Amino acid sequence: MDFHKLLIRSVSGVVYCAIIICCILCGYWGVFALGVLLSTLACIEMSKMFHELSREELPVLIIDITGCICLAIAPIMPEAMLMWVAAMVVRLIEQLYIVEGNPVKEMALSAFKQLYIGLPMLLMTAIAYLIHPMLILAIFIFIWINDTGAFLVGSMLGKHRLFERISPKKSWEGFFGGLIFNLGFSVLFYYCFNDFFGLGGFGTLGIWLGLAATVSVFGTWGDLVESLMKRSLHIKDSGNLIPGHGGILDRIDSLLLVLPAVTLYLAIIICL
Repeated sequence: MDFHKLLIRSVSGVVYCAIIICCILCGYWGVFALGVLLSTLACIEMSKMFHELSREELPVLIIDITGCICLAIAPIMPEAMLMWVAAMVVRLIEQLYIVEGNPVKEMALSAFKQLYIGLPMLLMTAIAYLIHPMLILAIFIFIWINDTGAFLVGSMLGKHRLFERISPKKSWEGFFGGLIFNLGFSVLFYYCFNDFFGLGGFGTLGIWLGLAATVSVFGTWGDLVESLMKRSLHIKDSGNLIPGHGGILDRIDSLLLVLPAVTLYLAIIICL
């Protein structure tokens, strides 16, 4: 990678991270705004991945985006769930009047957007609202640390392929590198930033270690799931929104599987 490309990649990465951090620092309303932003961009991008957007497909896209946004804001505005139900009813009726394309595939794609994008955004907003907004920042940081650790260790020591059929560059060495990095930082978070990230007395060292491991494992699976979609569609990147990084789905692919996993993990911990 030449210097110019490296510079573009670095600057766009910093801007991306800065937007996320600023939103989260604004509290749960900032997380709410982040959920709306990511839902909208990801929904548009997924539509482009599966077919070229046209004027005729705009009404479908608007309903799909509306559904994802309604899910994202539901924890703060419960009435949004009724709006989501209405959007899904409209979407099904709308398909009756679309002549082109395969109706079953198009309705399945709309439903998949709600599950793959909308549901994780709902869980992100719920965690921020019910526990603490800064816990979302901790999750993002764990994802970034895991990616960094996996890249560094995988580049230097990677020999054994993790999932060669889907992602030939990923290695077991890289996976364990990211996991070790995350576990190390989880100790730091426990001793130095436990209250900052909103866990307080609830956050024991064991809980932090479990959270770090959950993010590493499901973040890797999340990356592989999106890689599977791209490989099936014969595309390299989900888009070009973030120069040097690809599309927004390329950046939040881990997050979309991490959020459901972390929600289950926290629910189990609270119940126990």
